[in-house]
Amino acid sequence: MAQSASDAVEELPLLGLATWRAELTPADAKPAPAAKPAAKPAPKTAPKTEAWRLGHRGRLRERAAKALDALPDYELLELILARSLPRGDVKPLARALLARFGSLAGVFGAGLADLVTVKGVGETLALDLKLVHEATLRMGRGEVAKRPVISSWSALLAYVKVALAHEAREQFRVLFLDKKNQLIADEVMNHGTVDHAPVYPREVMRRALELSSSAVILVHNHPSGDPSPSGADIDMTRQVIEAGRALKIAVHDHLVVGRHGVASFKALGLI
Repeated sequence: MAQSASDAVEELPLLGLATWRAELTPADAKPAPAAKPAAKPAPKTAPKTEAWRLGHRGRLRERAAKALDALPDYELLELILARSLPRGDVKPLARALLARFGSLAGVFGAGLADLVTVKGVGETLALDLKLVHEATLRMGRGEVAKRPVISSWSALLAYVKVALAHEAREQFRVLFLDKKNQLIADEVMNHGTVDHAPVYPREVMRRALELSSSAVILVHNHPSGDPSPSGADIDMTRQVIEAGRALKIAVHDHLVVGRHGVASFKALGLI
């Protein structure tokens, strides 16, 4: 009996799609490469960071212009650092300097060799910071030199603190005064170690004679921070007084400077 067309179709084997594709594909044909994922847009963090930095500095400058004394120490230092480092965020560096040296005075009073040990501080920036210190020192010296030292004692104490409070080694200085007790010269007579600076009374008096000085004020620092006079300080002061007595050159005082204050031999009754 003859089969219908529909029965003939049903008896044909059904081929899977994969088998059908394999039969149509040549044997040496390579598979099509997988489609690459769409490229991600470039991150926009850099422009935002730059914009934030410029905006932060601008806001700091605006606040400084309105009330400079209202800025905390780290922000004041930021503005100074930004003059030397126009690119990058200097807030971490400002905080690192304050943490290392303890205060603004400590930062500006630190030596060049100590400043460059802080990561991010090069020789140029270290010199810029020392320029601020030197300018402050000269302003203080100018105030002391304008009138008799005895009548401007607070200005003198402020000056010696700026000059010596943060020195890493002992330094012995002499302020040479004229007959009116006005400053003739402020000279470093010797540098020492962390706890001693040699002093030669004859050298102090020889220099006083060269400058026609009538009186002197001795000044040295204690890097430990404690300005309390030591036994050696007291003995040395007495030797300088004895050396000057025969030459009629008076020793008005001996100031010992530390980070925690200034000790006066005269105020302590040691002269």
